[in-house]
Amino acid sequence: MNLHRDLDTTYSFMNLCPVKSFIEKTCRGFDYSRRLLNDPVEFPHRYRRKKDMEIAGFIAALFAYGRVELFKPVIEKILKRMGSSPHDFLLHFKPSRQRPFEGLYYRFQKEEDIINLIRMLSILLQRHNSLEDVFCRFYSPEDEDTLNAIEGFSRYCLSLLDNKLTAGLRQLFPLPSAGSACKRMNLFLRWMVRKDEIDLGIWKGIPKNKLIVPLDVHIARISKRLGLTKRKTPDMKMAKEITSALKRLDPEDPLKYDFVLCHTGMMNSDK
Repeated sequence: MNLHRDLDTTYSFMNLCPVKSFIEKTCRGFDYSRRLLNDPVEFPHRYRRKKDMEIAGFIAALFAYGRVELFKPVIEKILKRMGSSPHDFLLHFKPSRQRPFEGLYYRFQKEEDIINLIRMLSILLQRHNSLEDVFCRFYSPEDEDTLNAIEGFSRYCLSLLDNKLTAGLRQLFPLPSAGSACKRMNLFLRWMVRKDEIDLGIWKGIPKNKLIVPLDVHIARISKRLGLTKRKTPDMKMAKEITSALKRLDPEDPLKYDFVLCHTGMMNSDK
């Protein structure tokens, strides 16, 4: 199948076959290695140590909003200034002595917000072994999904800098309780929990079938066309509805389709 054909032509074909067959055929013909370079998951793939992958992935996911060609240079600069080991950099970060992030900003995040994010992560790692350890403190096997854990984790992170919670810093940690789809946190969790040629699978405490789809404009658009959602507003309710539909295609690993669906939507929207 030619993935670059117009969406209307693609979905005319889709009407002739089951949704699952259509999606899986698209996955089989997908150029993962080329599209990896157009995705923020590229950044954690550059590291070998689990602790560095986790930190690089978290920073990359937090800034993964807007256009790829705009946010990737910012992530590149942040990680470059952290040296060969982002984890070790944070563990020994001294804000009163180190000012490596001067002049950096991205849309809602000013220089001050980026510096405070680094301070937050530094405090967290000095108190806990890893982001995974903190996140799993808020996760229960009885939970239907990861929503409660996302809420607890984000609130805990924000509490570490209670006196410096600017709007730009809060924007990096939206809360499910406020109705946000929490796209970037769900994206980070997909990278950490799932394991394939794209996702790293370095977290072992969260089941794949508890993940929620990272909802963005591309996933919303293509999901509507595929009949995976009937909702109009791209919020957490839509994210959960799409996730439920994907679970009917694969109950154990519903997000295995996310990367391909998102990038198929991206390629068609660029036409």
